[in-house]
Amino acid sequence: MILGTGGTIAGASARATDNVGYRAGTVSVESLVSAVPALASKRLEAEQLAQLDSKDMDHATWARLARRVREHLDRPDVRGVVITHGTDTLEETAYLLQRVLAPTKPVVLTAAMRPATAMQADGPQNLLDAVAVAEAEGVQGVVAVVAGQVWSGLELRKSHSYRLDAFEAGPDAGPLAVVEEGVLRRFRDWPRGEALDVSVLPPDAADWPWVEVLASHAGADARALDAWRSAGLKGLVLACTGNGTMNQALEAPVRALKDAGVPVWRTTRCAQGAIVGADDEPASALSPWAARIELTLALLRKR
Repeated sequence: MILGTGGTIAGASARATDNVGYRAGTVSVESLVSAVPALASKRLEAEQLAQLDSKDMDHATWARLARRVREHLDRPDVRGVVITHGTDTLEETAYLLQRVLAPTKPVVLTAAMRPATAMQADGPQNLLDAVAVAEAEGVQGVVAVVAGQVWSGLELRKSHSYRLDAFEAGPDAGPLAVVEEGVLRRFRDWPRGEALDVSVLPPDAADWPWVEVLASHAGADARALDAWRSAGLKGLVLACTGNGTMNQALEAPVRALKDAGVPVWRTTRCAQGAIVGADDEPASALSPWAARIELTLALLRKR
């Protein structure tokens, strides 16, 4: 089953040489599939779930996507699900789906750094590789397949703004596998875990708790935190400097948030590594964006 959600992989530009001035989410998922002749002989179904630029991914679409993926996975005739997605928030969607579904069948997200109209469009090969992973024996969990590499949905991080190989894994991890001429070569175990179930995700975006990410930096100003607390913030992730440190200007407002019952989780803004010596911090090894999702899920489970 191939679910389309938009993104650069479904983007179009007026000129084949324009790799940045395109409009994302304009090409249908059916067209993406038909543009790959090698997929014609495979038993595939395609469904357009959304047509978003993934920078605009929202909670309501996440809830619909998770439920639709679960419905297809429950079908005995479906071996796996492939999701075409934008690269900007690919890591967030992958993390959410793995935590909510923890599927025993493969859920494979794929994307592209060049639009479908580009001279060097990478989407067709990525889609072909994603299908190869979805139909390979023994694959399970939520993974992402881009530029011939297979990444865990729990570790994925976009690390480059332009290159075709724009992803890596954190903290300090590598790909789970590679796809070589349609053949999967695995290095590590597939993602596993306990599914929270899609019922934890409210269909209405207004019912999701408000959780924000704030980075600590030189010259940090506490006014943003004061404004958020007054406006009803429900949770905060601090993207700290180095090994979990924060600017002293943030210390008092962070204490005020905690005193008001707002959970504050710390992670590091560093691209790699985790907060060492912070076993009591639930987000110490997560990226700020994965930490925001984890805290959001924790708050949803308390309802």
